[in-house]
Amino acid sequence: MAALAKKQEAAAARLDGMTVPAGGQWATEAREAALGRLREIGLPERRDEYWKFTRPDTLTQAEAPAAAVFETGEAPLFDSFDRIKIVFVDGVFDAEQSDTLAGEGLSIERLADVAEKDIHWAKDLYGRLEINGQTPVERPLAALNTAFATDGVVIHVTGKVEKPVNLVYQHKADTSDAILHHVIKLDAGAEVTVLENGPAAARFNKSMEVDVADGATFHHVRAQGRDHERRAVTHLFGRLGTESVFKSFTLTVNGRLTRNEAVLELTGDDAMAHVAGACMGDGDFHHDDTVFVTHDAVNCESRQVFKKVLRNGATGVFQGKILVKAGAQKTDGYQISQSLLLDGDSQFLAKPELEIYADDVACSHGSTSGAIDEDALFYLRARGVPKDIATDLMVMSFVAEAVEEVESEALRDEINGRLESWLERRRG
Repeated sequence: MAALAKKQEAAAARLDGMTVPAGGQWATEAREAALGRLREIGLPERRDEYWKFTRPDTLTQAEAPAAAVFETGEAPLFDSFDRIKIVFVDGVFDAEQSDTLAGEGLSIERLADVAEKDIHWAKDLYGRLEINGQTPVERPLAALNTAFATDGVVIHVTGKVEKPVNLVYQHKADTSDAILHHVIKLDAGAEVTVLENGPAAARFNKSMEVDVADGATFHHVRAQGRDHERRAVTHLFGRLGTESVFKSFTLTVNGRLTRNEAVLELTGDDAMAHVAGACMGDGDFHHDDTVFVTHDAVNCESRQVFKKVLRNGATGVFQGKILVKAGAQKTDGYQISQSLLLDGDSQFLAKPELEIYADDVACSHGSTSGAIDEDALFYLRARGVPKDIATDLMVMSFVAEAVEEVESEALRDEINGRLESWLERRRG
């Protein structure tokens, strides 16, 4: 009780002076309910089981820590693709840089506009998947997001969309503190690809709720970075219907602190959910992937594939759980988390879990951490490959399994090309 009281006091201090945004009745009710959840569970601290590897204080303190804007001098990722571009600058929608919010087979609206309406389909989804995700693990920063997000996009996908929707996050102010909330609904048989890229803000809190109806397909590819000092916590909530597909991949390079949470519910038979990530960390870098996949239907498949490359004292964290409920027979659940430590100062902390209440399943998990394979490195060097280039080749080979989770070959090539160029610059 004392620990809970301390967390509740921290939440009260954080919320002092904050006001729930005004809006229509449904939005106000959802935000007030989220605020109530936050006050009840309090803010996270290191004693919490799911925060024991990651310090949450800079994500919960009242003022965002300053983060200098990092100018890369390179074209933003995905710029070569024909897409619907939606730009946010320090968490605020930028109409001038964005394309028209429309496309064949989908409708796109700003959360700021939708929340003002008294009647909208989003009222049945906004905050609902976040509520589901609070059990059995409390996620107070997601509740904070639902309560105070004023911008984001609300997307309704009614058919098979050819152009990907690209959410671009630009960081312009050293002390920006952005909160964005996206809601995406896919009708039966619909299909869409959502791309995300950019550092977003000095501190970034983002939630995305995705409802995938029967037979629908959702592809998600995200690139976080590349500001060195930024901090971010993100939540990806997904609910899958019968014979639906959900595939998400995240690439992270740079950043002082990144916590990515994915919470997926397979509620329809024959659904498939894949969530993957690759990160490269250098120096004062802390990267945390926390994943919770619930199988609550028959003959469903899930995959978790995470690879981390760490050097110069960087830290990687993976917490992944597969929960198979009673009756979720013929579940196929796979989980792998691996780190490549390029020096003796870096560390990888992993907590893989399986919790199974059905008897006809095939579930496995594994986690490894190690250094470069010296025999393989010697093999390459013996054939005239310089050590630094040979190391980079092995890094690319190591992350390949995660990148292969990206469905589109063109997107895979884009990601691999960017990784290769970053590694090449490090050699210079």
